[in-house]
Amino acid sequence: MIVNSGSAKWEGGIKDGKGLISTKSGALKDQPYGFNTRFEGLPGTNPEELIGAAHAACFSMALSLILQEAGVTGVQIETSSEIGLAKEEGGFSIKTAHLTTRIKGNGDASLIEECAHKAEKNCPVSKVLNAEITLDVTVG
Repeated sequence: MIVNSGSAKWEGGIKDGKGLISTKSGALKDQPYGFNTRFEGLPGTNPEELIGAAHAACFSMALSLILQEAGVTGVQIETSSEIGLAKEEGGFSIKTAHLTTRIKGNGDASLIEECAHKAEKNCPVSKVLNAEITLDVTVG
């Protein structure tokens, strides 16, 4: 089993506190986050955008493999994942993950789109998210 990790530090209360987030690889090192970056749109990161980036990256890699196995060559993939956080009774929950991808490749457009939907359901991050996951595909 491959194991990777991220870590976070937090000081203070929910609204006046501040945090730092890092990854095992060092790609992120003590990046600031807090209530204002998560709920008020101020500069800095937040858990949802990090999940979105991880989802987009994972989907793109899974799609690359599926397209390769389907014989599609010259593949270029650009993907984003919008993570929807909603207030519920008792707190907040991630309710949606919406993938948008643009795929270029040498192959039949309907086959490429079919591969994208397979990746949508089968990339490891899609599997771990307990949310409605949707996808918009553009081929070409």
